[in-house]
Amino acid sequence: MRSAVDDLVSPHPIGERMPAVYTDDDFTQRFTRALDEVLAPVFTVLDCFSSYLDPRLAPADFVDWLAGWVALDLDESWPTAQRRELVASAVHLHRLRGTRQGIADHVRLLTGGRVDVVDSGGTATSRDPRGPMPGTAPAHVLVRIRVADPDAVDRARITAAVRRMVPAHVATTLEVTS
Repeated sequence: MRSAVDDLVSPHPIGERMPAVYTDDDFTQRFTRALDEVLAPVFTVLDCFSSYLDPRLAPADFVDWLAGWVALDLDESWPTAQRRELVASAVHLHRLRGTRQGIADHVRLLTGGRVDVVDSGGTATSRDPRGPMPGTAPAHVLVRIRVADPDAVDRARITAAVRRMVPAHVATTLEVTS
């Protein structure tokens, strides 16, 4: 939190702005210094507000809050740099959500590896509402990830992320290789 910054000085000390009769009053000056200490984080945040909206510049705890603004679920165990990059890429990821490219980009950001996505693709329809289900096989997505250390990849986390990106009826398979 911004309030935890030690020795943060207010850019606009209240005691200096008081009428002359109060500038020599010890109690008034001590009281306004206490107010300055409380207000200094507010001024700092407002002066740097544009930086707070950029996930690459914002404080780490604020990045997690920004993730909520763009509908991303971040894991606190992920490195800060990875969380920043995911939030910065959120609009791009949401635009491509559910597509092969969108899944590949998202998994690439999560793992840092080369990602190939193979899906069963296509749709099938039937003109007869009482007829058999169209199509030959259930929908399926295969995600292949190539990384230097396959054991370092959290397969459960990646599988959960992919399942959130594809329709509920689509089966997913994850392959991690070196």
